[in-house]
Amino acid sequence: MDLNAYSSTLKRMNRRIIPFIMLLYLIAYIDRSNISVAALQMNADLALTAEMYGIAAGIFYISYIIFEIPSNILLSRIGAKIWIARIMVTWGVIAAGMSLVQTPMQLYVMRFLLGVAEAGFTPGIIYYLSCWYPRSDRARAMSMFYIGAALASVIGLPLSGSILNMHGFFGIEGWRWLFLLEGIPAVLLGVVTYFYLDDAPQQAKWLEPQQRQWLVNKMSEERADISGGQHQGWSQALTNKRVWALSFMWLLQAFGTIGITLFLPLIVKGVVAEKSNLIVSILSAVPFFFACIFMYANGRHSDLTRERALHLGIPLIIAGLLLFAAIYCQNLTLAYAMLVLTVALNWSITPIFWAVTTESLIGVAGAASIALINAVANIAGLAFPPIMGRIKDVTGSYDIALMAIAAALVIGGIIGLRLGRPQTPVIQAPVSSGQQEHHNG
Repeated sequence: MDLNAYSSTLKRMNRRIIPFIMLLYLIAYIDRSNISVAALQMNADLALTAEMYGIAAGIFYISYIIFEIPSNILLSRIGAKIWIARIMVTWGVIAAGMSLVQTPMQLYVMRFLLGVAEAGFTPGIIYYLSCWYPRSDRARAMSMFYIGAALASVIGLPLSGSILNMHGFFGIEGWRWLFLLEGIPAVLLGVVTYFYLDDAPQQAKWLEPQQRQWLVNKMSEERADISGGQHQGWSQALTNKRVWALSFMWLLQAFGTIGITLFLPLIVKGVVAEKSNLIVSILSAVPFFFACIFMYANGRHSDLTRERALHLGIPLIIAGLLLFAAIYCQNLTLAYAMLVLTVALNWSITPIFWAVTTESLIGVAGAASIALINAVANIAGLAFPPIMGRIKDVTGSYDIALMAIAAALVIGGIIGLRLGRPQTPVIQAPVSSGQQEHHNG
């Protein structure tokens, strides 16, 4: 390996690709999850119960699940720059349009359409990174991408809380300003995406010729190593046992990332009800600040040690145990601290999981597998928010729902210890010589 080519190429890629996709995911995650802050005002204005809010939060995932696999297959064929730009523009328009809803049914429809528009974005970026970053550096690249989502909460929650204070400006409710102002950046960035992203390393004019050639050769070597001489279509993702095992683990982990995230401001509001919406938003953002640190540290250490299983399973098990402890803790400050660590540890496995996944999945079939795994995980977003809201309406607290989340995290961590072990490559896509360059993007 040419260490100079390796180092210089990765540095230039990190400067060019990572900050931009972090920004894209930050905006995407704000638009997907800002309903959790809007709920502080919106629920009363639209007469939403906790269960009705859960339906609105969860219905997004119905369309997201339906369209995720087709979207990722189209991205692998059309190219990232066109498809990701399309996703961003359409979701931005719909996200801003949520400011116009007047009834619960209209809110349900707009959340459903937001899922249609955004479907495929996350697995699309994961697939895109797997086409640019060698396996030895993939966990760190994935961690930086997902830090964009965590930063969306660190930045977005206080920002959203501040926008709520615009309540009454020009006679418009604060939550309507929230949806409108946070939807516009996605549209603008969608246009920038088309001109900024390259579909494949071969097209990267911002790399020196020798750097570009090294990267093309390196990724070609890894594809050949994964393929093992076998050629399978994208439909193989639907019948592969390892893909389904990965999907089940990611579903269990999603109970934490989705269940806690969508209800976190409401949970915090119940603990410090006398505080302002801005203070509640800031307190809700703290766990995601630590999630950024934990994700980067876990991803970097996993790459440096070449170990995946412990980095994947142990943090999730500890997260579940901490959440159990927080439920029964009588000291609210200590309970809040354990909740912060639960969220941070839960998120910390994300780059490891996708590094493990993409190390044995490539091509169109790999894109379909990534989308399938993400789609299955989003079942948690579809089913759990309404159930969590119902539990709150009936019992007056979220404790039972949080216990279910804790159990899911522990079980998911145990499964992760197994799935993180080195595996024989399992899926690759048929790529003709004429399509080779295009499929790399």
